[in-house]
Amino acid sequence: MSSRTWTAVDDYIVSSLFETDPALDAVLATNRDQGLPAIDVSAAQGKLLSLLVRIRGAKKVLEIGTLGGYSTIWMARGLPADGKVVTLELDPHHAKVARSNFERAGVSDKVELRLGPALQSLTELSSENAGPFDLIFIDADKPNNPNYLNWAMRLSRAGTVIVCDNVIRDGAVVKKDSGDANVEGAREAFSFIGSEKRLDGTAIQTVGAKGYDGFAIAIVD
Repeated sequence: MSSRTWTAVDDYIVSSLFETDPALDAVLATNRDQGLPAIDVSAAQGKLLSLLVRIRGAKKVLEIGTLGGYSTIWMARGLPADGKVVTLELDPHHAKVARSNFERAGVSDKVELRLGPALQSLTELSSENAGPFDLIFIDADKPNNPNYLNWAMRLSRAGTVIVCDNVIRDGAVVKKDSGDANVEGAREAFSFIGSEKRLDGTAIQTVGAKGYDGFAIAIVD
């Protein structure tokens, strides 16, 4: 199998199961035009996040790592009318682009974007008693995965779903001494979920338009 095949299958999934969505297409085009890195989730992955929001019956979602807001929009669209996504972004340019994208996609009323270091924003959310959240999506700087997971536990309750993206790293997650901080962050995510008694989780390897990677998913008991 090749990345060309994986991408072709992703395209087939989208063409077979999704309606044409000019707003989301425009979001990706804007992100590209504004120089944002092309590390958004794929359309199939975005739809999965939206379905997880609906399956969980979530009203409060926390996203750690906004980028241009593509995944944020998918999750916001899965929320009920009174639902809210709180999304955290470090980069002011990314945040500006994301806010424009939220407006274009018609979800601005469902999204609260907080600008600044995520660990600082998480501390503020805790002090404001903003939790508990029903679903938490972690997709930011990978070396901080254990810190983000720790905060996710503090901002969750029984039944909260936690998704941590990019934990397979093209298979490098099995390497104990990779020397890659992102791989080490992925391994630490596995260690955290595996050792936290209040979490019941698994991980799924994925291939597609974004190559070979995967995500961990867990529920708080």
